Amino acid sequence: METRKVQVTGGSTYTVSLPKDWATDNDVSSGTIVEIYSEDDTLLVTPKSDADHQEGTLEVSTLEDEQLVRALLTMYVSGFDVIRLEANRITTEQRRAIRSAIQGLIGVEVVEEQTDCVVVQDLLDSSELSIVNAVTRMRLIANSMLADAVTALVENDDDIANDVIDRDDDVDRLFLVVSRIFRATLRSPRAAEELGLPREDCFDYHSSARQLERVADHAVKISQLALKLDEIPEEVATPLLELHADVEDILETSMDALFAEDSDEATAQSHDALEAVPAIDEHTRRIDDILRDLDPVMAQSLGLILDSLSRSADYGGNVAETALQKAAPRP
Repeated sequence: METRKVQVTGGSTYTVSLPKDWATDNDVSSGTIVEIYSEDDTLLVTPKSDADHQEGTLEVSTLEDEQLVRALLTMYVSGFDVIRLEANRITTEQRRAIRSAIQGLIGVEVVEEQTDCVVVQDLLDSSELSIVNAVTRMRLIANSMLADAVTALVENDDDIANDVIDRDDDVDRLFLVVSRIFRATLRSPRAAEELGLPREDCFDYHSSARQLERVADHAVKISQLALKLDEIPEEVATPLLELHADVEDILETSMDALFAEDSDEATAQSHDALEAVPAIDEHTRRIDDILRDLDPVMAQSLGLILDSLSRSADYGGNVAETALQKAAPRP
């Protein structure tokens, strides 16, 4: 850490010198324009960037299938707007993997294809990106997926179960958007300023989005098990519906707390959600006692479904803890 003494020039202008090493490393010299951002009692100085798009190049000669997909998704989440994928010759299988990857991204398209290069670009207007809207959509989709998964199980409806599985892609796309926005706020104060949110809030939204993604994954797991099961007994179906209602209440209350503008309201809702989580374990144990009298294969599958619902309640509790921290006074 270096310190500088603030001076007054011209009678009213406060000035402070920049560390020479930092200026040299960032090509800052006399006449260079820098951007200044204020966050409460903190002042951030960064060189002004003239680039409209962040471009990155990835050598993909040795990457295939899932490795290539993961590499491309990593470049996207890392904030690159234009991604050049290069090799001596890009194979048909690699092109198929690239197209599979961009199908899981919002607003990303292939803009150039050559024998040795494929260029993909994020065409989504940055002004349209909102981490709050993305998390809100994740909340709606994930909660509806969990509700429909339980309905598919109880009503033995394969169409609903398959629809839940298909909707998981929507949640994954939104989570990638949230992750991309969050990482952008870590790299650049300009990104946080454009969002109009403190970076701490962006962290809270990203953390909660991860919990919603996991809820959606468990909804898929329940639906996959529902496809394998025949009609379940009424003595199990009714308590399962009641258990889901309790889990849904925790999820909704915790998300309400996360989005609440009044800190007192957010705190009260967070405590309500957290205090409801232990009751889920007791509810789950009562249903588990019923399963002991069922066919072992069905009992095992229903036990996995119970675990998914219980874990979903825990994820709601995690969101409530995040909301509680978000509502707390900041130093």
